[in-house]
Amino acid sequence: MKGYRKYFGKKILWFFLTLCIAFLLNFMLPRLMPADPVANIMNRTARGIQDAAVTKAMHENYVKAFGLDKPILTQFFTYIKNAFTGDLGLSFSQYPRRVSDIIANGILWTIGLQFPAIIVGWLIGNILGALAAYIRKGFDKVLMPLSLFFSCVPAFGMAVIMLSIFAVKLKVAPISGGYGYDLIPTFSWNFVRSVIAHYQLPFWSIVMISVGGQAIGMRSMSIYELNADYVKYSRFLGVKDRKIVGYVFRNAMLPQITGLALSIGTMVGGALVAEVIFSYPGLGTIILNAVSASDYPLLSAATLIITIMVLIATFSIDIIYGFIDPRVKAAQFD
Repeated sequence: MKGYRKYFGKKILWFFLTLCIAFLLNFMLPRLMPADPVANIMNRTARGIQDAAVTKAMHENYVKAFGLDKPILTQFFTYIKNAFTGDLGLSFSQYPRRVSDIIANGILWTIGLQFPAIIVGWLIGNILGALAAYIRKGFDKVLMPLSLFFSCVPAFGMAVIMLSIFAVKLKVAPISGGYGYDLIPTFSWNFVRSVIAHYQLPFWSIVMISVGGQAIGMRSMSIYELNADYVKYSRFLGVKDRKIVGYVFRNAMLPQITGLALSIGTMVGGALVAEVIFSYPGLGTIILNAVSASDYPLLSAATLIITIMVLIATFSIDIIYGFIDPRVKAAQFD
C-alpha cells in the first residue's frame, strides 16, 4: 500500500501542477492577441452613431462590463474564481450571452459527435490490426497500406474529401450544419431525421482517420507479442493457441487503451477541424468564432475545457494502469 500511495501521490501532484500552469496559459495566451475585442463590438453596435460622447460612453460601459479596466492580475484572480464557480463571464462576440451557456450548448454537440466516432474508430482499428498480425499474408498486405494512408490524412483533409464526394458530387448528404436551417430544435421526427442526416459525414470522417493509426499500433504490438519468448515457450509446452492468443492480445491492448484515453481527452483538439469544415455546431465552430472576434472569455473557456479533458483522461489512465498493468504493480514493491 505504501508503494501505491507514493505512485498515486506523484500522479495527483503532477495533475494539480499541470492544471495550475494550464489556468495561467489559458488566461494569458488569448490576451496576447493583437486585436481589440471592445473595438470589434463597437464596430457592430455603434455603427451609424455620430455623437462622439455617446460612442465614448458606450466604449467605457463595455470596458467596465468586461472588467478590462482592472489590472491584469485582478483579472486573472477573477478568472480563477469564476472558473471554479462555473461563471465564465460574458461573451464579447455574443454579448450579453454568458460563456457558460454557449459552451454548454456546443460541448453537447461535440461529445455527441466525437465520442462515439472515436470509440467506433478505436474498435474497428484494433480488430483489423489484430487480424492483420494474426492472419498476415494477403490480408496484411492490403490493410497495411490502407492504414498508413488513412493515418497520414489530417482531419480537415478527410473532411474535405468526404464533403466533396458525398455532399457535392453525389449529393447524398447535407453540406453543412447540425440540422436543417429551416428547422427549430424539437423532439419531432423531422428534426431527428435531419440531425442524423447531418451527423453522417462528420462522424465517418473522424472514424476513418481514427481507424488507420489504431490498426497500425495494434498490428505492431500484436506482432511483437506473438514473437515474444513466453509465446514460443507456451507453444513448446503444448498450450492451446486460442489461450496464447488471448494473452497476446491482452498485453497488446495496454498501449491501445492509453491511445483511446488520450484520443477521448483530445476529442476537442485536432478533430474539431472537421466540425469547422462541416459547420457543425460544436466547440470547433465556437473556437473559430472566438478567435475571429478576439473573444477572450469564450476562447479561454473552450481551451480550458480541452486542457481539463486531456488532463483527466491522462490522469485516469495512469490510475487504471496502476491496477491493471503487472509491470506497474511490480514497480511499487521495488
